Amino acid sequence: MSADKIILGIDPGTTIMGYGILEIKLNKPIVIAIGVIELQKLDDHFVRLKHIFERVSGLINEYKPDELSIEAPFFGKNVQSMLKLGRAQGTAIAAAISHSIPIFEYAPRKIKQSITGNGNASKEQVASMLQKILNIKEMPKHLDATDGLAAALCHYYQIPVGENKNAAKSWKEFLSKNPERLKK
Repeated sequence: MSADKIILGIDPGTTIMGYGILEIKLNKPIVIAIGVIELQKLDDHFVRLKHIFERVSGLINEYKPDELSIEAPFFGKNVQSMLKLGRAQGTAIAAAISHSIPIFEYAPRKIKQSITGNGNASKEQVASMLQKILNIKEMPKHLDATDGLAAALCHYYQIPVGENKNAAKSWKEFLSKNPERLKK
């Protein structure tokens, strides 16, 4: 069994940033919160970054996540859009760093693959699969929210089954810790 923990997942954005928070209890993911940080009403890009930092810090203070899982920016043709998206992602990461939370970054294809089995899945397919897997009764209005939740669930799927900090790193170490297991 993996240890109980809380994972904050973020789908970075410059107009809407999605987030999802999972609690892992008895090795089962449970949705605690899902939503978006709306930024489109803020005209100044730097004011948006400040708002991202404050809201992500607020989520961290409220839900006390143990880890942050964030979607990596994908490579696009518009350099200015990529720069702004990278800044938004970096600001969310900075909020987690300021609270000493470990950060895990996943490519969009990796997240989609881990949720749907298809790295080219649409946002709608990811949302539909999340609804089934996590038994979500009412889906959020924005798919950015489910993308944030998908980042958290992707990270949960990366945790080895039976994760144990005291586990041996090699056969030699295992045998030295468990000499009675060696057949003579």
